Amino acid sequence: MEIRLNGKNIDISSNTYTIQDLLNEYQLENRIVIVEVNKEIIYKEQYSLTHLSNGDSVELIHFVGGG
Repeated sequence: MEIRLNGKNIDISSNTYTIQDLLNEYQLENRIVIVEVNKEIIYKEQYSLTHLSNGDSVELIHFVGGG
């Protein structure tokens, strides 16, 4: 399966891949993240229930501290 993540195409080996799986893979599960799938914002409560499909466009926005 292939999705577009933050403007880049990536391959995912599993067909049962959730937003939570994606956040875990990129080590973002414990950060404040805004997730958009196909231009629709997904709420945190739905991360483990929302399955990604081939061709989905996903944007992950997380905050980085610094000065």
